[in-house]
Amino acid sequence: MQNEVDNISERPTVRVLFVCLGNICRSPAAQGVMQHLVEERNLEAFYEIDSAGTYGGHSGQMPDRRMRVHARQRGYELTHRARQVTSDDMKHFDVIVGMDAANVDDLQSMAYTDAQMRKVVSMGSYIRLNHHYDHVPDPYYEGSEGFELVLDLLEDACECLLQEMETKRKNIHQ
Repeated sequence: MQNEVDNISERPTVRVLFVCLGNICRSPAAQGVMQHLVEERNLEAFYEIDSAGTYGGHSGQMPDRRMRVHARQRGYELTHRARQVTSDDMKHFDVIVGMDAANVDDLQSMAYTDAQMRKVVSMGSYIRLNHHYDHVPDPYYEGSEGFELVLDLLEDACECLLQEMETKRKNIHQ
């Protein structure tokens, strides 16, 4: 089955949603990393980036303090407020990126159509530098090294995802 990254729409803006369980560690960090990459390349006009969680218990909260500290040390300011993914998100976003297999399964179960199902991709499929990981592990119960690992994986995976989306976007708009 072809995923939505292969079918980026002909709209001028590609809408990307990063999803983890609670939307307080991995997905807001992915949003921050991707936003930074987009801004660094002056691509803000072409991308809408957001994050959400499959669980709504942290809705309205800032990202985990530990994640914010580690992200800030790398130049990322995480200001997103946690929210739960909705069925409207399945319609609105072009690419929906789950951090692990459970997130991907939850997102696919929310899809009403094959087109929505194809929008869901695994962040692990974009990890290139650390072949020991096929997902982005949840650092919530870990120490500093867990948050650093997550940021390492996200920097790698976001770079790869952005390169792929840029190639598709440029090919469509030539």
